[in-house]
Amino acid sequence: MTTKQLFDNTKVAFELKSDSELERAYFLFKMISHEPLVRIGTAATNFALKAHLPVEGLIRATVFDHFCGGVNEEDCLNVIDKMYDKGVCSVLDFSVEGKETEAHFDGAMETTLKIIRFADERKAMPIAVFKPTGFGRFHLYQKLGEGKTLTDSEQKEWDRVVERFDTVCKLAKEKDVEILIDAEESWMQNTADALVEEMMRRYNTEKPIVYNTLQTYRWDRLDFLKSLHEQAQKDGFKIGVKIVRGAYMEKERERAEDKGYASPICETKELTDKTFNDTLMYCLENLNDIAVFIGTHNEYSCYLAMDLMEQYKISRNDNRVWFGQLYGMSDHISFNLAHEGYNVAKYVPFGPVKDVMPYLIRRAEENTSVAGQTTRELNLLKKERSRRKLDS
Repeated sequence: MTTKQLFDNTKVAFELKSDSELERAYFLFKMISHEPLVRIGTAATNFALKAHLPVEGLIRATVFDHFCGGVNEEDCLNVIDKMYDKGVCSVLDFSVEGKETEAHFDGAMETTLKIIRFADERKAMPIAVFKPTGFGRFHLYQKLGEGKTLTDSEQKEWDRVVERFDTVCKLAKEKDVEILIDAEESWMQNTADALVEEMMRRYNTEKPIVYNTLQTYRWDRLDFLKSLHEQAQKDGFKIGVKIVRGAYMEKERERAEDKGYASPICETKELTDKTFNDTLMYCLENLNDIAVFIGTHNEYSCYLAMDLMEQYKISRNDNRVWFGQLYGMSDHISFNLAHEGYNVAKYVPFGPVKDVMPYLIRRAEENTSVAGQTTRELNLLKKERSRRKLDS
C-alpha cells in the first residue's frame, strides 16, 4: 500500500518557488479563501478591463503569473523547462473563451496545430488539448444533440468543425502527440462525444492518440464508457479518456431545474467521488483497451490510483496512465508524484491577459466553492513558509 503522507512533503512540492513566489501564492490563496473578496475582486477586475484602466500589469504580476504560463507559447517555455527539470510535463492550454467567429475557430485550430508541432520537438510536452467550442459554435453542437436538422449554411459550418477536428487529430497521430479533447455542458456533449468517437476510430487504431473527457459529476458517464468500450472492442480501436470531476455543476443544475428535466449531476459530492473512483478503477482494470489521464486535485483518488497500479503491476511510467493537475494548484500532488516516478502533466493555460480573464475568474470561483481544497493549499504553503523561516 502507498504511504499516505506522500503529499505532505512541501520541500519537494514547492522546490521551484522562490521565496517571493511562495509569498505570492500564500497571499493569493488567502484571498481566494474569502468568498466576498473573490466576488468583489471579480467585479472590480471586469470593470477595470472593460473601462480600459491600466490594470493588466497588476493582474499579470499576481493572479495571471500564478495560474498561467504566459501570453503565448514561447512565453511559457521558461515555466515548461523548469517543471520538466523536476519530472513534470506540460499540457499547453490556449484558454481564450467565448469567441464565436469562423476566424476565431480557424485561429484556435492553428494554435493547436502549432502546439502539436511545438510538442513534437520537446519531451516536456507529450500532450496537447483543445475545447470542442474552440473549433465551432456551441449552438451547432446543441442543435445536433437535440436531433434537429441543420440549415444548409449551418451544415457547411458543421463540416468545417469536423474538418478542424480531423486536421488536428491527424497531425497528432503523425507526430505521436496525444490530444485531449475537453468536455463541456451536457446539452452539447452528445454531439462532441460522437465526433470524438469518430476521431478515435480513425486515429486510435494502434494506440490511444485521441482522448475524450468524462466529467464524472455526471452519473451516466461510467455507463457511457462501458458502452464505448464494448464498441471499441467490436470495431478494433483503442480508447483514450481524461477523467475529471467536472466544471459546470451550478449551470447544469440550474438549467435542469429551469427546463424541468432530471439533473445529469450526481446528487452529492460523495456520489461524484464514487463515480470518479469507479471510473478510474474501470480504466485501470482495462488498460489494454483504455488509456487514462487522471485529472484530479483529490488526494484520495491519487492514492487509490497508485494502489491499483501496484496491485495490477502497472509500471509507474507506463504511458497509458497520466496524472494531471492545473498549473498554480496542487503542487504538493504533482511534484511529489513526479518525484516518485509517475507520469505527471500540468495543464498550463496561456493567452493574452485580457482574453484569459474569464478562465482565471472561473478558477477563483471554483477554488472558493471547494473550501477544503483552498484550506489544504494554504496549510501546506504555511508549512513551507515555516520550513524556510519566512513566517518569523
